[in-house]
Amino acid sequence: MLNNSIIDRIKLPFRKEKELFSSLREILGFYPRHIELYKLALMHKSIARRNAKGKPVNNERLEFLGDAVLDAVVGDIVYRHFEGKREGFLTNTRSKLVQRDTLNKLAQEMGINRLILSSGHSNSHNNYMGGNAFEALVGAIYLDRGYDMCMRFMQKRILSQLINIDKVAYKEVNFKSKLIEWSQKNKVRLDFKLVSQSKEQGGSPTFIYKAIIEGLEGGQGKGYSKKESQQIASKETLQRLKREPQFIDAVFAAKTERTKMEEMPVLNVPDTEEKEDFIITHDIPAEELREEKPKKAAKAMKQEKPVAPAVEIEEEENDEFDLSDISATPKSQSREDIIAAAEAAAYE
Repeated sequence: MLNNSIIDRIKLPFRKEKELFSSLREILGFYPRHIELYKLALMHKSIARRNAKGKPVNNERLEFLGDAVLDAVVGDIVYRHFEGKREGFLTNTRSKLVQRDTLNKLAQEMGINRLILSSGHSNSHNNYMGGNAFEALVGAIYLDRGYDMCMRFMQKRILSQLINIDKVAYKEVNFKSKLIEWSQKNKVRLDFKLVSQSKEQGGSPTFIYKAIIEGLEGGQGKGYSKKESQQIASKETLQRLKREPQFIDAVFAAKTERTKMEEMPVLNVPDTEEKEDFIITHDIPAEELREEKPKKAAKAMKQEKPVAPAVEIEEEENDEFDLSDISATPKSQSREDIIAAAEAAAYE
């Protein structure tokens, strides 16, 4: 271990840099070789410094590099630690270890936040500042000491002392999924409503979402992405459902009212018969119909030539043929008698 005399032999022009050197030793577990990399990793973009070429000087580039290195290192550790686990489980565990909330807590616990240089006036992503600086420090370690030192830092300093990897792996942190699962099991309607969307002074977008359960307002969340704001809203909604009996009672009362309205029968069933009211009909009395038919038959007989004096009777359904129905007409009958007899036989 290096002592103060060794630190003094390293040319650090200012006392503040000596203090930074010692602080980084406590945080990282080793002494930096190129202190400028670590100073850059702790420089937030709100400082708005520029180099001789006019380009901005901040930790964004080191943050990008550290993010990639962190994914590789943590992926390696998770792969070796959980032997035989499937790809989905490994991916989910790695995501939990490198997500912003985890890195923010690490930065706070390790004392990184107090070393960050910022203007103090910008509120843009302030809740991410510690996590971003943590990633930038990993990028600085990679450039200063290489991949193996990054692996040692994560294994010895982080996963051995600050994070229980097994608890993280089996802990459910997706509050939106838990809320959706609860609503589906209880057949409760769930929606996420965008309340507002705006931009902060630094140009960073912000979203405010609210969870709506059966038309009732649940929790509300504000974040720098839709996913983050919905996660916060889901977490607050779950907390209300667990802690406020009157809220969960109101949710199920609203559900009962909705299902009651949906299941209420419709008594007035529409008629499917087609009305033929466009056809004009004339109702003729039965007596007139009986009088009209002999007249029509007589008129028809007058227009036609005389036929043989044999009367043909229409067969009705299921009637047998009877020879007695046919009779000869005497020659002494007149023409009028023949017509009358034919009419009587036809309408008997």
